[in-house]
Amino acid sequence: MSRRRLRPDELDLWRQVARTAEPLNPAQPRPKPAPAGKPTLERPEPSRPEPIQPFALGQKSARGGPAHDVLPGLTDRMQAQPIAMDRKAHGKLKRGKLAPEARIDLHGMTVDRAHSALSGFILRAHGQGKRLVLVITGKGRRSDADGPIPVRQGVLRHNVPHWLSIPPLSGFVMQVTTAHNRHGGGGAYYVYLRRPR
Repeated sequence: MSRRRLRPDELDLWRQVARTAEPLNPAQPRPKPAPAGKPTLERPEPSRPEPIQPFALGQKSARGGPAHDVLPGLTDRMQAQPIAMDRKAHGKLKRGKLAPEARIDLHGMTVDRAHSALSGFILRAHGQGKRLVLVITGKGRRSDADGPIPVRQGVLRHNVPHWLSIPPLSGFVMQVTTAHNRHGGGGAYYVYLRRPR
């Protein structure tokens, strides 16, 4: 689209309309009409930039602010689960009075290898008629990097309860609780299995 110049009669008509127009926002001052001659561009005086103050990366960030983790802690989530097994046996289990019939140690395994090892272990234990097994995950290494992306400590420790709550293992597992200190504490789980059919 090309712009054409206004003819003198069109320019006069435009100026008349512009003088009679009322501003939408009367609180702001009306701009002064341009003189009839050629418009001149006013060049602003060049301003000197302010010197840059010395700074350090992250100096204004909040130190010790709220953590990124919005989920409740793993122990809180485990305690909030309803008790599916016999309450008397559960009390003994929590006090460490019941001895596990089998155990598996997942230390040093990758997530994929640990998942397949856990699945095979639970299926074998259930097939052998065992009721209480111990799954040792370890507490996990503390990460030195405090980056913007939260990283959970103990990948296996957080994944094992999830794996046990989804098929195919959920059909064999009745209860998962954190182990007593004599059996590994926060780095291990008691897994109470259903009776074989």
